[in-house]
Amino acid sequence: MQYLQDGNTYIIHVQQNEQIMSTLTQFCKDHDIMNGKISGIGAIRKIELGTYDLANKEYIIKHFNDIWELTSFQANILLKDGEPFIHAHINISDHDLAVKGGHLFEAEVAAVGEFVLHKINTNGKREMDDHIGLATMCFID
Repeated sequence: MQYLQDGNTYIIHVQQNEQIMSTLTQFCKDHDIMNGKISGIGAIRKIELGTYDLANKEYIIKHFNDIWELTSFQANILLKDGEPFIHAHINISDHDLAVKGGHLFEAEVAAVGEFVLHKINTNGKREMDDHIGLATMCFID
């Protein structure tokens, strides 16, 4: 991983064969980033993608091992259990330009992973919402 910084903005190159979510999460820990947003593009593989089934309060998870274009990566960063937590959704496209999307659990960079992270100086966090079954944004102490 390589990066450049301009104030509260970081341009991050997650390199070939690196894991995206674990690399970006460690970057946040190493740079004391507790809240922020991330966008990105690239080419990825070994993708663990999910969609949330509200009725059963669980994710339906699919795996895509081939190389896919990462056409959009949008994420926010908030504290969860005292640690930076990245909540990311992506769109991916195959060689036939068929598109899939959902919640990203993890993926590996196949060629490039290009991300822009903007640190936001707030104290937002996630707390468990039992009605939904997920840790959701919470701005009330």
